[in-house]
Amino acid sequence: MAAQHARLNLLNLSEPRIRLLHLSWMAFFVSFVVWFSHAPLMGDLRQAFDLTSEQIKALLILNVALTIPARVVIGSLVDRFGPRRVFGWLLIIAALPCWAFALANTYEQLAVTRLLLGFVGAGFVVGIRLISEWFPAREVGLAEGVYGGWGNFGAAAMSLPTLALLLGGDNGWRGAIACTGALSCVYGVIFLWRARNTPAGASYFRPKKASALEVSSRRDLFFYMAMCVPLYSALLVIVWRLGPGQLSLYGLNAQLALAAVILSLAMVQLWQIWRVNHARLRHGVPEHDRYQFRQVAILNLAYMVTFGSELAVVSMLPLFFIDTFELSAVTAGLLASGFAFMNLVARPGGGWLSDRFGRKRSLALLLCGLMLGYGLMSQIGSGWPLALAVIATMLCSFFVQAGEGAVFATVPLIKRRLTGQIAGMVGAYGNAGAVCFLTVLTFVEPSVFFLVIAGFAAVTLATVQWLDEPRGHIAEVDENGQVQLIEVN
Repeated sequence: MAAQHARLNLLNLSEPRIRLLHLSWMAFFVSFVVWFSHAPLMGDLRQAFDLTSEQIKALLILNVALTIPARVVIGSLVDRFGPRRVFGWLLIIAALPCWAFALANTYEQLAVTRLLLGFVGAGFVVGIRLISEWFPAREVGLAEGVYGGWGNFGAAAMSLPTLALLLGGDNGWRGAIACTGALSCVYGVIFLWRARNTPAGASYFRPKKASALEVSSRRDLFFYMAMCVPLYSALLVIVWRLGPGQLSLYGLNAQLALAAVILSLAMVQLWQIWRVNHARLRHGVPEHDRYQFRQVAILNLAYMVTFGSELAVVSMLPLFFIDTFELSAVTAGLLASGFAFMNLVARPGGGWLSDRFGRKRSLALLLCGLMLGYGLMSQIGSGWPLALAVIATMLCSFFVQAGEGAVFATVPLIKRRLTGQIAGMVGAYGNAGAVCFLTVLTFVEPSVFFLVIAGFAAVTLATVQWLDEPRGHIAEVDENGQVQLIEVN
């Protein structure tokens, strides 16, 4: 087995699957650059539009708000139309709101275009299905970790302030952001040209209906419907946070109208779930086609506490360092950025651990480390040496991001034809987790905030004990009606 793991040579570009892996993580990288292009240029934006701190906070929330439903939608589209087409066109279309943001002349235009750009954040889901088509179970964790970790590094977008400076003038930031849109459009065309959904001769399995996840039992049907509720609850929290009495982006009537829209969408999705599965369950699901939905639910919670806490902590960590150690904004930002930079090695590391030592065992170990890491961060105070605080932060960060890698080392091994939809739901829970944890932060001190995450990690760790280690094979039916077996261990 050790010899088999050594065969994944990321420098062997003569191998089609390695070329596909690099093509995929770069697509994810580009999508992240477009998604977070405003973050390193926020100083220019604040000066150009004379933004208040409340308006800046609203833009940051708007940037991730649409990503929650978008990941569910994109997951369904991937399973139905294939990753090549979906990722390529997503990158091309993302250029339009990106250019609109660069051309904005009012705060309202900034807000609307930033909300629309949240859709490109769903690009992550596409590669999960694509990578799983090209790599066997013994290597899929490492491959997914490279895809997620290296692509996620695009959130840094460190070169944009330099590009804005080179372009010069008061509108340098506009040119820098517009360049990310051009990059997205060009790379989308390249992706459509070079990517393939599967290796030559392999079948791409599609669900019978992509409007909702197919489940295997009536109990799982109600379980699935219940697990959709937190996603819409997170959207309602966003609407509340942006409304009167909070960030005041809009008035009470608009807030009530948006809440009504979200509740209506929730009812539509629940009806789709019932419609897709009711007849299927009435006629019975063949034994070879069954899977346990609790696998999906457990991974939802695990990604909620890993990626959700990462987004939340990255958002608050610079200010935490400033307040605790009286640092300058630049120094605090550089030190806090180490939390995100760990993605380069931590996500692939979590995937590799899952491939090598088992999915369930690795995820449980990493969640345990995450829980202890946040417990340690809750003790950081002004009396700590700064170097020790940074080390504690980096250590916690490793377990957080390795845990993310372990989650998506398992997602592709549940049900192949539904991988996009499963990845979409798990990914959406990550964003919902960020909303929940940041909401908690508005009511408590940072030390309590870290303890709340540690407590949620403890609950998730307990649920992981019911996670089934993938074994044997997934059975899927190809376009010719033949049952094919896909090895998962």
